[in-house]
Amino acid sequence: MALVRCSFYSDVLEVSTTMTVVLPQATTTQIGMAGSASARTEGAPVLYLLHGMSDDETIWTRRTSIERYVADRGLAVVMPRVERSFYADEVHGHRYWTFLSEELPTLVDQFFRVSSRREDTFVAGLSMGGYGAFRWALRHPERFAAAASLSGVLDLADESYRERRLPDIERVFGDREIAGSDDDLLALVRRAAAEGRTADLPDLFLACGTEDFLVDGNRAFERVADESGVALRSEFSPGTHEWGFWDRTIQDVLDWLPLPGTPRT
Repeated sequence: MALVRCSFYSDVLEVSTTMTVVLPQATTTQIGMAGSASARTEGAPVLYLLHGMSDDETIWTRRTSIERYVADRGLAVVMPRVERSFYADEVHGHRYWTFLSEELPTLVDQFFRVSSRREDTFVAGLSMGGYGAFRWALRHPERFAAAASLSGVLDLADESYRERRLPDIERVFGDREIAGSDDDLLALVRRAAAEGRTADLPDLFLACGTEDFLVDGNRAFERVADESGVALRSEFSPGTHEWGFWDRTIQDVLDWLPLPGTPRT
């Protein structure tokens, strides 16, 4: 694998920023780790892997073995930096939703040899990043074959969560109502069902610890998905909001992704 720390200028954010990228590399003499790379002309499949509120673009490589986990899968992993933005265009701050959903994929396509085909493109994240992953997948289902949330903030309209993170919620979303809006994941699922678009959504994977303070919101998302006829794989197992849980479950996500030539579990 190649591990790249990419510094670049964002026209959308109007500031220099960074992303961490893992690129597949075929190796034959590396001790202790196999490597593979896609020989396809369209480039390697790509996973956009999103960080949580208190973290940055380096956290997945620092807290997990993501580089080792993807080494034999021929999968590129793109980890952008979005601060504490909830992957939204902030009312008081920067346009991180526009950066993520429009500018970033274009830059990744320019900088690296990765596929832009829907069937080769995936998104996942933890906590705030779980919210970002599902938000991106539900608002742009034409871009992704699969999306995964680990301990995600999936019911952002829940007032109890808003009270715990009030400064960030107000800074990002201002005083606008989240419930029923494009910022509300449950509303996006219900809207897709009402418009007959559930078959067009990417495959969804949800994992959350049963002792996690966000578990109620995850169960609410599971319930709404079931009521709406949206295909969702959900896994609730013992665990809290911590990296031991996410290190284990990201491996489950990788096994689940519909990668070309890889049996799905």
